[in-house]
Amino acid sequence: MCGIVGFIGSRRALPVLVEGLRRQEYRGYDSAGVALVSDGGMWVRKTTGRVAELARAVADGPGGVVGIAHTRWATHGGVTVANAHPHLDSLERIAVVHNGIVENERALRRALQAEGVVFRSETDTEVLPHLIRKFYSGNPTDAVLRALEHIRGTYGIVVAFADHPEMLIVARNGSPLVCGIGDGETVIASDPQAVVEHTRRVVYLQDREMAIVRAGEVEVRGFDGGVLDLNVQLIDADYDVANREGFPHFMLKEIHEQPRSIRRCLLGRIQREDGLAKLGGLSMKPRDLVAIQRVITVGCGTSFHAGMAGAMAIEALARVPAHCEIASEYRYRHPIIERDALFLAVSQSGETADTLGAVQEIQLKGGQVMGVVNVVGSTIARTTGRGVYIHSGPEVAVASTKAFTSQVTALLVFTLMLARTRDLSLPRGQAVAAALDSVPEHVTHYLQNPGPIDQVVEVVKNARYVLFMGRGYSYPVALEGALKLKEIAYLPCEAYASGEMKHGPIAMIEEGTPVIAIVPMDDQREKTLSNLKEVEARGARIIAIHTEGDEEIAALADIAIAIPAVADFVSPLVTVLPLQLIAYHTGIALGRDIDKPRNLAKSVTVE
Repeated sequence: MCGIVGFIGSRRALPVLVEGLRRQEYRGYDSAGVALVSDGGMWVRKTTGRVAELARAVADGPGGVVGIAHTRWATHGGVTVANAHPHLDSLERIAVVHNGIVENERALRRALQAEGVVFRSETDTEVLPHLIRKFYSGNPTDAVLRALEHIRGTYGIVVAFADHPEMLIVARNGSPLVCGIGDGETVIASDPQAVVEHTRRVVYLQDREMAIVRAGEVEVRGFDGGVLDLNVQLIDADYDVANREGFPHFMLKEIHEQPRSIRRCLLGRIQREDGLAKLGGLSMKPRDLVAIQRVITVGCGTSFHAGMAGAMAIEALARVPAHCEIASEYRYRHPIIERDALFLAVSQSGETADTLGAVQEIQLKGGQVMGVVNVVGSTIARTTGRGVYIHSGPEVAVASTKAFTSQVTALLVFTLMLARTRDLSLPRGQAVAAALDSVPEHVTHYLQNPGPIDQVVEVVKNARYVLFMGRGYSYPVALEGALKLKEIAYLPCEAYASGEMKHGPIAMIEEGTPVIAIVPMDDQREKTLSNLKEVEARGARIIAIHTEGDEEIAALADIAIAIPAVADFVSPLVTVLPLQLIAYHTGIALGRDIDKPRNLAKSVTVE
């Protein structure tokens, strides 16, 4: 992984390929490369580092009209030019770019080496061009299909043949690919952002499908070779590439976009007068909602934290048992799938491999699962068929911010929808709807006056260890805050439920240890206050995120950051804001690559 682009048409391919890679830089990567079918052979250039370095290396490249390109995030093998994609067969006439993991790579490599193949890289991907070469006898389609019969794992691949400059071969099993059909040209990518500049007519490949791509034409086949009906869709305009709009980084821009993204998620879904909510994408009537006896959210990373907050609200307001599962664990533990349960798969990209795996496991066992995703037309959205789009708009920074608040918002809208079919009265429903409707205003209010973030940065940036703590709705916020600081600043930190302090974590507290506590004015405030006094007694430097006007917490803290007073169930939407800013500004102070943190990718399409 991580970014794929392919092009075939009548104009020069290099600018299209390089720009396509640039539009996918947010996915995270460490090297880049391009291969053109040119002068009867393959012209290849690869670099480590950024796409800008590749662009300089290919500036005087040939005028070929067929090519493939890739940004790699290292999995098998280190960050080297040899390991960068595209990879070639031994005759250097077949080029492959690949997202995914070839799980049986070692066995295939040994077998190919026994046949005399010499490998040039450490990657799992390189087995693909050599296998294709092995089965190639003049028919590219058959060669790719026969090679894939030997592959175990996940992949999205694009294959170029020097002998066949009139076509590219595309195949998918678990890693997304989209083909954009233009006027006399076709653009292939792992992300629609690389296609939208050229056309809005796209074909999404499904698992175990391949496409024979020509200029302006796409033919889709199953892995059995049968031709499939072409499902051409119009891509959503929201895929237009974002720009920083005057902000120094996308992350800061996206933090400040949250009033707008939350409002967009709420738009048309809240009925304040009736205390009701509506999510048309669920296609659920009151009778269907009443039948739900349990709700399980599944997600990874930030989406897992959003699912935790949503599950807490569902139990508190709708009085339906609910909990959140880590998708990577859930899919492999042979889970019991209750027939009266509703599963919600939470993913910003809609391509998260572990979450998609959990979706497929739930569906296999007959469970009802719906998506809570941001990217329209993504794999999870299409696999579930029903769900909620969070409408936060493109999120470019690798570390998620506005998607988290939009995911929580969407889950709270669902909570109100579910709760009103249960015991939530009209007046209480109106109050919940009003609390949700007022969130964008509160977020705007805080972002206009974020408090002493710089003071926090001075305390945190040189710390050996930072502890985050919170109770109730503030616990998933603490987890999210610690994750952001790890992602952006690379600082050792962790988060605990405040009540767990006495059960081990307090051993980490020494004189000067920063403790970031989320303590809004809710029914668990007094308990958290007691926990704060415990760490204060051991010399911790307390940074408190507290409700405006809570002078007791402000007086106890070394640094106090006030947030607007809101209902407890919407508090994660405002308490997370200072934690996002702390991570961002600490990363700046430490000279980190804010939008593209090391070792991370935006869309995690491998396990």
